[in-house]
Amino acid sequence: MKFALIIIDGAADEPLAELGNKTPLQAANKPVIDSIARIGRLGTTRNVPAGMHPGSDVAILSMLGYDPRSHYTGRAPLEAVAQGLQIDPDMWVLRCNLVTIVDGVMADYSAGHISTEEARGLIAELNEQLSSSVVRFYGGISYRHLLTVKADLEVETTPPHDIMGRKIAEHLPRGQGAELLIDLTQRSSAVLGGHEINAVRRDLGENLASSIWLWGQGKKPQLESFASKYGRSAAVITAVDLVRGIAALTGMDSIAVDGATGYVDTNYAGKGAAAVAALEDHDLVIVHVEAPDECGHNAEPELKTRAIEDIDRFIVSPILHRLQAQSDGWRILLGPDHPTPCRLRTHTADPVPFVIAGQDIPNLVSRPFDETTCAQGDLHIEFGHELMEYLLKPARPGAAAPAQGVGLGK
Repeated sequence: MKFALIIIDGAADEPLAELGNKTPLQAANKPVIDSIARIGRLGTTRNVPAGMHPGSDVAILSMLGYDPRSHYTGRAPLEAVAQGLQIDPDMWVLRCNLVTIVDGVMADYSAGHISTEEARGLIAELNEQLSSSVVRFYGGISYRHLLTVKADLEVETTPPHDIMGRKIAEHLPRGQGAELLIDLTQRSSAVLGGHEINAVRRDLGENLASSIWLWGQGKKPQLESFASKYGRSAAVITAVDLVRGIAALTGMDSIAVDGATGYVDTNYAGKGAAAVAALEDHDLVIVHVEAPDECGHNAEPELKTRAIEDIDRFIVSPILHRLQAQSDGWRILLGPDHPTPCRLRTHTADPVPFVIAGQDIPNLVSRPFDETTCAQGDLHIEFGHELMEYLLKPARPGAAAPAQGVGLGK
């Protein structure tokens, strides 16, 4: 059998006046996803355990079949693994966003989705001016970077996308070692403010990378390999270091796609083609798409709807085509990791919709895929990490695959 998991990051939302009181999932023209829903089983899953912060790190660990209550140590170390950084036992890793702060307010958690080339220049300057035997910066993608710290840290931090439009003074690091992090943040403003890259961005009317923001701290986690845990080979396609880090820790193959950005300008078609190719020599292919989540943070419902439509056309459609040509049977599971409502501009811990279809998966109702229809479904998973086992469990001997040719998009 072949399996596919498609993570539509942050796609779940609330009804929005801009969309005729529909959610982006309801407003989107997504014929292939809806066709899967009409032959599959609808339900909800809680990917963020009670009491844990609703970050993608926690939620995606669940979706990939690992209980975050046992395995989560922080977001940044997962991204560090993806970058191949050597993480010593005494080392803390923090996520280092390039952000826009205006008059003490978090105006933009991504510095206008700054390009990777511009960002790398700024990170290099920060290393030149601020690095030491205790701290060092590492460049990532766009606004997403890392800082390593060799010091005792027992701090609380806040993701910048959780405080859009708020005064940062109320959300600076707190606890043991906070002074070091606050000092770095303040000194970064002086380094970045006069940099020529920001001068050009100012002339172009673009948001400046006016400061760093440190959060997501943790130490290197240990995860059982996916192959030994589930007895299947897996490949991951994503533009996000967080997901690549989990893949590296669990022995999954990561497949790079040119033009994959983690935003609405990502190479959807390239990701779909890479997934189809990966199914030739892997049991399971996992495709993660960040764009809907970014649109939720930016309060862009129309753009979020369009991202879902692009996922349907360029990713889900070719994968479904490939699966339906699979004579030995197949299953597909898709849904968001967490909601990112445009109204709130941040994640919530609410259960999210999902659909699973394929061999030996019963179809009880025929409805399109959205938050309401899935809430009315019959399968509700309290602990999201259990859903992977449901996807991969062996089919009954002799079970028939669903009818071929269903839901094929143009």
